[in-house]
Amino acid sequence: MGIFTAELIGTALLILLGNGVVANVVLKNTKGNNSGWIVITFGWAMAVFIGVFMASKISGAHLNPAITIAFAYMGKISTDTMAHYLGGQMMGAMMGQLLVWLSYRQHYLATDDTASKLATFSTIPAIRNYGANFITEAIGTFVLVFAVLFIAAPESSLGALDALPVAFIVLAIGLSLGGPTGYAINPARDLGPRIMHALLPIGKKGGSDWAYSWVPVLGPIVGALLAALVFQWVA
Repeated sequence: MGIFTAELIGTALLILLGNGVVANVVLKNTKGNNSGWIVITFGWAMAVFIGVFMASKISGAHLNPAITIAFAYMGKISTDTMAHYLGGQMMGAMMGQLLVWLSYRQHYLATDDTASKLATFSTIPAIRNYGANFITEAIGTFVLVFAVLFIAAPESSLGALDALPVAFIVLAIGLSLGGPTGYAINPARDLGPRIMHALLPIGKKGGSDWAYSWVPVLGPIVGALLAALVFQWVA
C-alpha cells in the first residue's frame, strides 16, 4: 500500500467518523441528537486516532494538506510525493463524506434545517467575520502542527505520528479553540466534504457556503507554515 492509498483510507476514516459524530448530534431523530459539543469533540479526537493509527506506518498519516505542506517546506518529505499525499487526502475526504451521507441518509431527509445539514459536511463560523475566522483557523492549526512536529521529530523522514498524542491534541484544540469556527484545521477536511455537499442529492440542502470556503483552506495552510518556521527556530 503506497502513500496515496494510505492517505486516502486514513482520511476517509477520519471524515467518516468525524463528520459521522456531527451527523449523530445535529440531525433529526438520531440516537445521539442534541448530545452536545463534548460528544462532537471527543468523537473527532477518536476519528483522528483511528485514521492516524491506520495510515501512520505507510505514509506518516498526514491526513491533512496543511501538515503535508509544512513537512515539504521543512524537507521532511520529497516534493515529488506531495501529489500523492494531497490527492489521497482530498479523495479520501470525499469518500468518507459519501459514507457519512449513506449512513445517515434517512436523517438528512428528516431534517429541515439546512445549516444543520451543512454542519455535517463542512465548518460554519459562529460569528461570520472572515478576518477573525481566518486568524482562529491559523492559530488552531499552528497548535496542531507545532505539536505534531515535536511528536514526529524522532521518527523517520515521513514523520510517522503516534496516534494517541495527536488525538489528544485535536481534542484540546476542539475544546479550547473550536467555538468560533468549528476548528477545520485541515483544508481537505472542509473542502472535500463541501464539494460533496454541492454534489449529493441531500434534499432541501441549501447552499454550500462557498463564500466562506477559502477560510478553512488558507487559514490552516498559513498556520502550518508559521508552525514550521517557529519549530525550526526553537528546535
